[in-house]
Amino acid sequence: MRAVARGADVDPALVYHYFGSKERLLDAATAPPQKWLESVAKTWATPVDELGGALLRTMLAAWADDEVGPVLRAVLQTAAHEESTREKLRLIVERSLMGVSHLGGDERDRSMRSGLISSQIMGLAMMRYVWKIEPIASMSDDEIVGAVAPNLQRYIQGAISATV
Repeated sequence: MRAVARGADVDPALVYHYFGSKERLLDAATAPPQKWLESVAKTWATPVDELGGALLRTMLAAWADDEVGPVLRAVLQTAAHEESTREKLRLIVERSLMGVSHLGGDERDRSMRSGLISSQIMGLAMMRYVWKIEPIASMSDDEIVGAVAPNLQRYIQGAISATV
């Protein structure tokens, strides 16, 4: 808490006054911005033939956004070692990334398709924005969309086998 106060150039008492505890500060710092959640939900309404690219472009824009990107990075990095943030990430994925999709013929198919899409997008985010692994980190958005959107589109419209 003192380090956060130091970084914000405020008295630590002010941080304690507003947040009360490290846990509440962490919760506030990893809360996804409402505008991002709304943009994801809106993107799921894109015509199905364009959905893979639209989802990817929405996520690329979010990670590049000065307000949203740092929060998404904080959530992914913190979730690896902090139980409450991991649970928050699980709920974000289940409710916001997967939960609003209308894909598939039944609930299992819908959750499998949207789960695979989310896994691809989150893996890409880790490579590009958290770990900054080349050449993924420096590819243009158009290159990323060209390379990854067809795979997302397969999860949206193609056959998906539940068995290997």
